[in-house]
Amino acid sequence: MSTTERCAGVAERLAEAERSNAEQIRESAELILGVIRADALVFTAGAGHSLAAVAETFYRAGGLACVYPVYHPELLPLHGAQHSTKTERRSGLAEEVLAERAPGPDDLLVVFSTSGVNPYPVELAAGARKRGASVIAVSSAASVAAAPKRAATTLIEEASIVLDSHVRPGDASYPADAPRTAPLSTVINAFLWNLVLAEVVDLGAAQGVDIPLWRSSNVDGGDEANAALLAKYGARVPALR
Repeated sequence: MSTTERCAGVAERLAEAERSNAEQIRESAELILGVIRADALVFTAGAGHSLAAVAETFYRAGGLACVYPVYHPELLPLHGAQHSTKTERRSGLAEEVLAERAPGPDDLLVVFSTSGVNPYPVELAAGARKRGASVIAVSSAASVAAAPKRAATTLIEEASIVLDSHVRPGDASYPADAPRTAPLSTVINAFLWNLVLAEVVDLGAAQGVDIPLWRSSNVDGGDEANAALLAKYGARVPALR
């Protein structure tokens, strides 16, 4: 198989994700627009390699400025790979994290988890809903169905809106007849998030809502534009300091 054919396969997966989530992307953008109108925050969370999607949402050129990344160091594989897996499976951690700072009724929680069955993402979503926040799950229905259940419910069951990545169980995509490499969840998660942001910008323009977006620090005027956003959100988002 040529490189062109391999890339075409990825492009087909992205197109499928966009096509099948069109309504959910708009609904997600409407929720985010409501957060901006309320001068509230979009909380983003994940564990393991789903933290790559959280990094994509936070303090990123072209990204949304009103983002609060939910983070616990033991969930990052770079701080201990095996331990990060055990931590995601530990019931009660989500409530510990939410006790420090939790989304409220005007806020929104976005949880990235392809399998969507481990206690941390599931309990995080449930805890946010209990506090009155809406929840967007970026997950894979096929992966959730195939994964062993480790919590009372699943992330998909706890979410207000589900963006389905359609990632195969196990995440690998290549070779097609017996996938064992080329995981796609990180690529599709970022793609879906950026589709939502594009919709937010379009809806904001149509409805006269100014969308707070970061500029690159390496373009003229970037530092100045970002300084205003840091002044606005820095006190509420400790990770911006």
